[in-house]
Amino acid sequence: MVDGQPGVETDEELEELLRFLRDARGFDFTGYKRSSLGRRIRKRMSDAQVSSYTDYRDRLEANADEFDALFNSILINVTSVFRDPEAWTFLQREVLPELLARSGSEEEIRVWSAGCSSGEEAYSLAIMFAEALGIDEALERVKIYGTDIDDEALRDSRTGLYPAKVLEPLAPELREKYFEPNGARFAFRSDLRRRVIFGRHDITRDAPISRLDLLVCRNTLMYFNVEAQTQIVDRFHFALREGGFLFLGKAEMLLNDAERFDVMSMRQRVFRRRPGEAAPPYQPVPVRARAAGPAGDLHSAARHRRMRDLILDAAPTAALAVDSDGLVVFINSHARAEFGLTPNDIGRPFQDLEISYRPVELRSLIEQATHERRTLRVNGAERRIAEGPQYLDILIQPLTGTDGMVSATHITFTDVTVTTQLKSEIKRVREDLETAYEELQSTNEELETTNEELQSTIEELETTNEELQSTNEELETTNEELQSGTEELETMNEEMRVRNEELDEARTFLETVLTSIAAGVVVLDQDMKVKSWNRGAVDLWGLRPDEVIGQAFHGLDFGLPTEKLRETIQLCVDTGRRGEAVPVASINRLGRPIVCRVQCSPFDGHHGGVVLLMEEGRANGSE
Repeated sequence: MVDGQPGVETDEELEELLRFLRDARGFDFTGYKRSSLGRRIRKRMSDAQVSSYTDYRDRLEANADEFDALFNSILINVTSVFRDPEAWTFLQREVLPELLARSGSEEEIRVWSAGCSSGEEAYSLAIMFAEALGIDEALERVKIYGTDIDDEALRDSRTGLYPAKVLEPLAPELREKYFEPNGARFAFRSDLRRRVIFGRHDITRDAPISRLDLLVCRNTLMYFNVEAQTQIVDRFHFALREGGFLFLGKAEMLLNDAERFDVMSMRQRVFRRRPGEAAPPYQPVPVRARAAGPAGDLHSAARHRRMRDLILDAAPTAALAVDSDGLVVFINSHARAEFGLTPNDIGRPFQDLEISYRPVELRSLIEQATHERRTLRVNGAERRIAEGPQYLDILIQPLTGTDGMVSATHITFTDVTVTTQLKSEIKRVREDLETAYEELQSTNEELETTNEELQSTIEELETTNEELQSTNEELETTNEELQSGTEELETMNEEMRVRNEELDEARTFLETVLTSIAAGVVVLDQDMKVKSWNRGAVDLWGLRPDEVIGQAFHGLDFGLPTEKLRETIQLCVDTGRRGEAVPVASINRLGRPIVCRVQCSPFDGHHGGVVLLMEEGRANGSE
């Protein structure tokens, strides 16, 4: 680390921790603002009495329960029933009448509460529409989707149970109409509850729910950086119908998107998607009208199942699934071709197949993933084939049903042979660029995992069907995005090479300057610990840098009485100005009495640090 640039290693350690959270648990926080994200992680580290990101990663690997505590610290779930009443009043009086008039008397009304936390916002929407339409019509026409990335919050939202204190903002007559006593808490009425669908959804990565009349996402965008916010707004724009409404929180607004959204109320953060513009980046596939009656519903369900099976079977990576009894229930076409399997192997015990123990022992990994309910990854497993060694990344992912139990395990095999060989060659040729190539490898792994997004919302069938419609359009632009990503990576490597050269030149320059100064130069940080000790200081006092760096200056025992300088140093820190040279009677490294002239200057930009310039005089005090 170069003097004057503290925190570089800490920032890199934070990025490493974020990548570990993404790979280990599937939570991608790389789009969050680093200032607030770092602050929340450090707070949790302080509570856990851990001082560095590296040590905290070790704690996470050793203690699975620490993940829950960390996610609760990062995903601050702040919500309530009809939070910010003034904004909800505007929604009911100004937005809802226009929305209902436009939708017609029988058309379905689709609403999405993104980042719904524990569900109060989604149920507030259900109450608002029920009051406007009547409960019977709301049960027929209104469908509300509540999504969040926090599984624990979603479990609370699905129950629909809340203590009386949470329902205090609700008028007594509304609480009596829409909530029923259930022990010490109140449960949302069951018939209207069926029109509210909850599911896990990451608004930065997963396909958006489409054809919406109203999208509510309050005080969620503010936690993301500008790039992530832009991508999320693009998805929201696609999700809304023409004329659909976007309802944001008080801390969020769309100031530079006037071409796509009209402002209904900047104060209440309500916007309308503008009609008559060019097609958005994601175009939904036209959906045929459903046939009337039970036969039509069965035909539509069967067609959806066939479509889902075809998509899973055509996945570009080899995949298979094993149920809780150890029987093979799914093998896609890529896995059949790669491992010599056939459709007849479906229904066989997994332990009877060669793939269960070669190239790695998968049976114990399946048991571990099922027991711990977390995804396991095996990188670079070597498999011997006729063409030579093949390297596979294997992902073992437990699938949880609606009852919360693990019903199956999904296993994917990604061929990374070329990547592994290229990585080995790069290591032999350019070891000094190891860090830059690790970032490239990490990015490649991120691109490889994009194909797994189809599995993200299997728990909620309704949410999955909506996302699959949008995912088909996203795949059309993947080739262009991959090409753009490759060009960006090449540019990033060149910038990193130039930056490393500049850092080396700066480090050499600083060391040469400090060495060339004949006088003693000592740099102290804000805690009065020695930060730098040049050659002049070594010649003057006889102490080497490795003996003093990091030590308290006033605690050092050498020829200079440092306590006599405490007041001078503190004055320099308080005023922020360079002080006059102070003569101090001292003993140099040869044991000869001298008068050392010490001048103290503030160390700009380092919050209390100082620079001491020491020059030797004669013992009688003359120059």
